[in-house]
Amino acid sequence: MATPEFILRLREKIGHDPLWLIGVTAYVEDGAGRVLFGRRADTGEWALVYGINEPGEEPADTVVREVREETGVDCVPMALAGVTAARHETVYANGDRCQYLDLLFCCRLREGGAAVPRVADDESLEVGWFSPDDPPAPLAASTVERMGIIRRFRAGADAGDARALFRCTEAEGAR
Repeated sequence: MATPEFILRLREKIGHDPLWLIGVTAYVEDGAGRVLFGRRADTGEWALVYGINEPGEEPADTVVREVREETGVDCVPMALAGVTAARHETVYANGDRCQYLDLLFCCRLREGGAAVPRVADDESLEVGWFSPDDPPAPLAASTVERMGIIRRFRAGADAGDARALFRCTEAEGAR
């Protein structure tokens, strides 16, 4: 997976110092209720599709781009389900340090768009549709957490409260 050009330019100036980056995750469902997963080339784990927001790019557009780039599937973001900050810093093999803010989107297939997943770049080893009750294994810990957010978001939506979920360590009652 290639490092985005804007990060390479930043790294020329800051070296391996920590970067705070915006990431997006796509929970994409097909008409049968199956969820799109990819087996990541970097870890071998299965995960929801995710990627980094480019400067000035709308996060929902990032979701559409990342899903298409990684799986060949065309999706439409329907709702922002969760906003979470990574609790840990990611340190890459080259020493680069990052921490991520993740925006989790619920998506559906785009009408008339590509719906058959395929490995479309070097970030994935396999891609496919799976039942949310029987996801592929091994499943990345971040995806386990995000699947829990989706379940809680859907329960709220079913009860008439479809607000995005978030953590708040300073206040009780945060959703």
